[in-house]
Amino acid sequence: MTQKKPASPLHALIKWLAEPVMVVALTVFATTALAQPFYVPTGSMQPTIAIGGALIGNKFAYGYSRYSLPYALGPASQKRLLAHNPRRGDVIVFRLPRDPKVTYVKRLIGLPGDRIQMVHGRLVINGHTAKLSDAGTGKVEDGTGQFHETGRFTETLPGGVSHPIFKAGWDGPLDDTQVFVVPAGHYFMMGDNRDNSLDSRVAAADGGVGFVPAENLMARADLNLGSYDYLNAHPVTAWLSRIHLSQFLHAI
Repeated sequence: MTQKKPASPLHALIKWLAEPVMVVALTVFATTALAQPFYVPTGSMQPTIAIGGALIGNKFAYGYSRYSLPYALGPASQKRLLAHNPRRGDVIVFRLPRDPKVTYVKRLIGLPGDRIQMVHGRLVINGHTAKLSDAGTGKVEDGTGQFHETGRFTETLPGGVSHPIFKAGWDGPLDDTQVFVVPAGHYFMMGDNRDNSLDSRVAAADGGVGFVPAENLMARADLNLGSYDYLNAHPVTAWLSRIHLSQFLHAI
């Protein structure tokens, strides 16, 4: 009868670390290559995404760049690994060009080479005004948690993608703009809450988004898991009212 030799301290340590290391490795792989959750603290994408939206972003939809990795650890490059071109109308999570530590979510409006302009509040793409249909009214939430009645419309982009927008007026500061010509390798993003969205209509030099390089794309927002506006959930009696049930398990 032989007696089993006790494991060395190093072997025991490796065995003890193996499982948590594997969990961490799988988590990093999944959030880098497959999908990643994102929280939306602002209302610029209302009514599509309410304040407090918890999104699942598809990481492989457009291929991979350094911003697909944790902390953007990869090398800078204008080309994406396994690149796929995004489609006009996609809702995209991206790193803000002027401050890549900040993550934004907007709708892709302009592709490379497109000419984009706002004329009296109407979106014009390559000289053609996007179709806009009246869809009644809706409740838009402001930054203080208050809700206001506003106009709701359905906008149809070239290619046939239709999506809702909120629009209260037609003479706001971003309702009449210059013609923006989207450079090669860049995209033009806008929020669905057109009167309250800091997006590509404002240049990066002026504190806006400007044109978004392809490298900065992180994920396509495919699913809204739920929506809870905890930032405005005060007092305690308001907790339940900040749960947006209509946004739970809602495809984007």
